[in-house]
Amino acid sequence: MSNFDGKFWNTLDRLVQASEIVIDRPKGSAHPKYPSLVYPADYGYLKNTASMDGEGIDLWRGEGEPAVTAVLCTVDLLKRDCEIKILLGCTEEELAAILKTQNRTPNMAALLIRR
Repeated sequence: MSNFDGKFWNTLDRLVQASEIVIDRPKGSAHPKYPSLVYPADYGYLKNTASMDGEGIDLWRGEGEPAVTAVLCTVDLLKRDCEIKILLGCTEEELAAILKTQNRTPNMAALLIRR
């Protein structure tokens, strides 16, 4: 990686620490439009932030310590967008389940970038 990796993760830490986390889709709940999609971890967003879709920056929250574990870069062909999703306190098992969930359809792809 590059000399800027530390700066990226530290800046992301600061953004998360300065933001309220809203969990609107708890672990085990079904997606409102796609009921076959069950969330393997808590899913929500950072309040008062902005993402590609005009909403808050998405995040997955695991059961570990509340520190930034990784990010997902996603591509959605139906929405025709790309986004970043923050993974907070996720174990290796949670990372694998989240990545599988984000890659479950042919119209979506995600790339996991570990800290």
